[in-house]
Amino acid sequence: MSDPSTNDPKIRIRGLTKAFGTKTVLDGIDLDVAAGTSMVVIGGSGSGKSVLLKCILGLIEPDAGSIEIDGRDVLRLPRQEREQVNARIGMLFQAGALFDSLTVWENVAFGLLAQHKAARAEARQRAGAILAQVGLDPSVGDLSPAELSGGMQKRVGLARAIAAQPDILFFDEPTTGLDPIMGAVIDGLIVDCVKRLGSTAIAITHDMASATRIGDRAAMLFRGKLVWQGPAADLLHSGNEMVDQFTHGRRDGPIQMELRR
Repeated sequence: MSDPSTNDPKIRIRGLTKAFGTKTVLDGIDLDVAAGTSMVVIGGSGSGKSVLLKCILGLIEPDAGSIEIDGRDVLRLPRQEREQVNARIGMLFQAGALFDSLTVWENVAFGLLAQHKAARAEARQRAGAILAQVGLDPSVGDLSPAELSGGMQKRVGLARAIAAQPDILFFDEPTTGLDPIMGAVIDGLIVDCVKRLGSTAIAITHDMASATRIGDRAAMLFRGKLVWQGPAADLLHSGNEMVDQFTHGRRDGPIQMELRR
């Protein structure tokens, strides 16, 4: 893990561009995320938030630009080295993305079993301890994902994301589909886990309450460009017309809905 006291960011993105056909989704993105901090990226549907995460993860190949993690451009790493970098990244997916055919503990320990070749007994014990960290009794590990509520599924997804003690964590709309109280619970667990691990985190969300709870810094994407960056605490009073309209949910302003053809 890099030293948070250094000036070099944990993640440095420069000139990141991605288009699908004639539609440019990312248009020259420059973004720094300091080690040990949480960055929240906000923006409307189709603004490029998920594509940004997928480019960092290597699920989508950008058209241009660089993505440095600990000073190394991961876009130019050999496949094996890139996989080693990805093994240090934990991901909480929007819909949980739990495997229905596996028990809860097997979902939590999936990476430990597949990548780290842990013994099943050891992985089962580790999964129980991680479930406790996200507020679930270890006995939940014997259930199937279908037996869990939405909030419990999110907790299990978070447990799986932190199981290998990653130094980078990604959160894709972590509170989507949850009531406000459960959303606040999940946000609190995210903050606790990030601090406990000392991880660097990027979250994408359109939930402003969530953004201010889990973010140290924030950035807004609009039409493929970052139109604002600053402290997450300033999101609701940024002074930027587009950010203010988005964060307060105002119909009138510089952001206008486009008709789809």
